[in-house]
Amino acid sequence: MTMHATVTDRPSSLLKNYASILLLLGGIGVGSLVGFFYGNRIENIKFIGDIFLNLLFTAIIPLVFFTIASSIANLKKTDSLGKLFGIVSGVFLATVLISAAVMLSVMLVFPVAHDATLSAMAQQALLDNPATNNHSSGTSITQVLTVNDFFELMARKNMLALILISLLVGFATLRAGEKGKSFAIFLDSANEVMKQLLELIMKIAPLGLGAYFAYQVGVFGPQLLGVYVQPLALYYASCTAYFVIFFSLYAYLAAGKLGLKIFWKNNLTPALTAVGTCNSIATIPANLLAAEKMHIPDYVRNIVIPLGAPIHKDGSSMSSIIKIALLFAMFEKDFSAPSMIVAIMGITVLVSIVEGGIPNGGYIGEVFAITAFGFPMEQALPVAMVIGTLVDPIATLLNANGDLVSSMLVTRIVEGKTWLSSRLTQS
Repeated sequence: MTMHATVTDRPSSLLKNYASILLLLGGIGVGSLVGFFYGNRIENIKFIGDIFLNLLFTAIIPLVFFTIASSIANLKKTDSLGKLFGIVSGVFLATVLISAAVMLSVMLVFPVAHDATLSAMAQQALLDNPATNNHSSGTSITQVLTVNDFFELMARKNMLALILISLLVGFATLRAGEKGKSFAIFLDSANEVMKQLLELIMKIAPLGLGAYFAYQVGVFGPQLLGVYVQPLALYYASCTAYFVIFFSLYAYLAAGKLGLKIFWKNNLTPALTAVGTCNSIATIPANLLAAEKMHIPDYVRNIVIPLGAPIHKDGSSMSSIIKIALLFAMFEKDFSAPSMIVAIMGITVLVSIVEGGIPNGGYIGEVFAITAFGFPMEQALPVAMVIGTLVDPIATLLNANGDLVSSMLVTRIVEGKTWLSSRLTQS
């Protein structure tokens, strides 16, 4: 009798566990079909996706602050914190370098041919997308890392400044000792409230992401034709291979076969959210929920994932390579020169850190790369912007999902190779 109940309950249990994923897939599938058949006319329903995104963005600012500040404030030893940040930095840098090296190798094997059409498209793109950032690099760095008034921390474009303040508040709470305990409790409580708020918002994700997918397919689909087909095909194929092969390798290194299984079981919702929103920061809630289900300790996931969203970008490092390769072909420069390869890798790492986590963003990074290689801004920037828009979905997938698998690697280094099996046994 007991065995019969267990067997018959299994389908309903599976359906319950995967209900949110199936709903997301359903909404995205329907949205994509609607966008494909209706094209530009689908812009009328974009507001539904915008409402969902606006709710997410409204909640994300306090979530990031309370998540980071409470995680640091509740650490027992500052020595552990310093070690943790060193490990996180090492993992982020290593994966960005690996992803850049993969894309660079692909572009060297399958170089982009010069096409005169690129020049004509660049001129048209300049008319449609005039450059909006004329700041010097020094000013840009200052504006990315700091703000000159407290209320500006509430703006999503100042995410790095918010993270910096969150870290400092956490450190200050630690330094306050006994007098700071009440504030640490407040931070922890507020963090839990924000998590619950985001769970409520995510309940309308199938509708919101469905509308957003309909808009993306309807408006940007036709631009996938023409001179961009070859580099885009190479980029999407390379990113897909990197996503499947290297993320599987990272998960296996983090926790063996068990880590491989638990990663692919829980990363689908964050992956779909990343592709649907083209926004690493919007994927933070889904990543945090997935990391919790994967038994990644809170002191790791609450630092790695919010911190990784604006600065850890495997996908952006790969898109930086494809943009540079296109510009080299456009202006007939030698992409394969050894001195250029070293420069390209260095610029790519810097650009992947500079780029912010906003939809179709990264203009500061693009300007920086164009300036570094001496390309004419008026012709080069529009091409980089168009490519940036077209590669954004899968680039964001690697950016955001990379934070999730990086949190597994960090946990492996901090807690040892049996961290996952030990936690599964305890649960």
